[in-house]
Amino acid sequence: MVPGSLAWFSRHEVRLGWRDWVALITAGRRRRAWVAGIGFLAFSAGLHGLAYVMLAPVVRRGLAADRQVLMAITGTLVMVMSLMLAQAIEAATRAFYARGDLEFIMTSPAVVTRLFAVRIAGMAVGILIMTLVLAAPFIDMLAWLGGAGWLSAYATAAGLSMVAVAIGVVVVAALFRLIGPRRTRVAAQVLAAVVGGAFAIGVQFSALLGFNGGTMSRFAALAPYAPADDSWLLWPARATFGDMGALAITLGASAGMLAVAIALTAPRFGRLVLAASNAATPVGRAATASAGGWRWRSTSPAQALRHKEWRLLLRDPWLLSQTLMQLLYLLPVGFMLWHNFYSGGATSGFLVPILVVTAGQLGGGLAWLAVSAEDAPELIATAPVVGSVVMRAKAAAVLGGIGVIFGPFLLALAALAPGDALVALGFVVVAAISATAIQYWFRTQVKRSAFRRRQTSSRIATVAEALSSTGWAGTAAMAASGSWGAAVPGLVMLAVLGGVWMVSPSRE
Repeated sequence: MVPGSLAWFSRHEVRLGWRDWVALITAGRRRRAWVAGIGFLAFSAGLHGLAYVMLAPVVRRGLAADRQVLMAITGTLVMVMSLMLAQAIEAATRAFYARGDLEFIMTSPAVVTRLFAVRIAGMAVGILIMTLVLAAPFIDMLAWLGGAGWLSAYATAAGLSMVAVAIGVVVVAALFRLIGPRRTRVAAQVLAAVVGGAFAIGVQFSALLGFNGGTMSRFAALAPYAPADDSWLLWPARATFGDMGALAITLGASAGMLAVAIALTAPRFGRLVLAASNAATPVGRAATASAGGWRWRSTSPAQALRHKEWRLLLRDPWLLSQTLMQLLYLLPVGFMLWHNFYSGGATSGFLVPILVVTAGQLGGGLAWLAVSAEDAPELIATAPVVGSVVMRAKAAAVLGGIGVIFGPFLLALAALAPGDALVALGFVVVAAISATAIQYWFRTQVKRSAFRRRQTSSRIATVAEALSSTGWAGTAAMAASGSWGAAVPGLVMLAVLGGVWMVSPSRE
């Protein structure tokens, strides 16, 4: 293999990608590789079973390439495409801002344009693999139940990944030219979060608009926007259905778009990376600005810690983008509140579990940042402050952030249904406290840059946090309906939290 060739760079990228994937799954512990492998096989088997249960009745009734089926497939592909595009924008942004081995390679006699072309193509492969982890079981079941023609969905997914990367790389490169490298880092991350949830949120909005008498009709709201039967917008759906002509056109157009994106951005990739590395980050500029206008004030240690946690979160664009997605899913909740307020609807109880589960998830993320991702642990440990005061201050910072975010929704809900608002308030606080407690019990000292990999720190904590959010949401839903049976899942959740504490390292 000739050094500096496309094949040589491809092998280099595959090796780096494999190492990063292994580190993400095992968190640097080889013993976890077997556990992760067994867990993946069990997850895949369970997902295949779920796909069979969901698809078998539909396939047995018969699937023809009619308008309704093609529209359903098109809607699914658009949702997958939005998620792929969000991942592509984030991957391109990280590629521009992460130096890694670029300094070494750019000073070598190799043609670096080849490396950048391989890395852009590698983004498409990585995004395709991540998508197929969830999509492959459903494609397999469709092929088993409905015929081998459904296997063309794999090729359609490959085409979507190429289109997503082509658009993502060009968009990030355009942002560099339009707003500069300093602002691109934040703008691209926020854009990725918005794009990732745009279609899913749009479907929720259409469902809420069709909410009538306790039923939701998504297709009724989207029917006026459906394309004609012979529209090219339906070609990917026809390709998924097994139409070889549509598949060839879809793959050809996708590969062409990726080739054009590589030709436009690969020669400029190095200059963009250098511009990103030489530009002052928003964090540094914020710190400099705050230092210039600093005024010492006499505050308690707890107040100082709370302000520190809030400031670190607000000025870190990576963390903002990764928590923004959870906040975006509150938009349909706000729309439902507004719609009910002016239409006199009576669906406020439907919103209570949504608020609770979102509060639990967001509280877990904020608690992990405050407890495990302390940037100055030595400074805090040597400060003349009792450890319990530090932890109470961090918990207060998390609850304060939850209060700022969910306060307006709870006030709006109180105007519609004071009883439901009171239930939502109580369980939002309980879900946030539970998530914070779990993160405190399983705390580990890591860097904030490891936020994406926080699930690898403890499997028990990850599962417990998910159970806590969903369990308290179900309890809140029963309580909002006025059922005394809510005491049963509430007691079960308390027992689960007690069991988690019993096996946590902090108990020792």
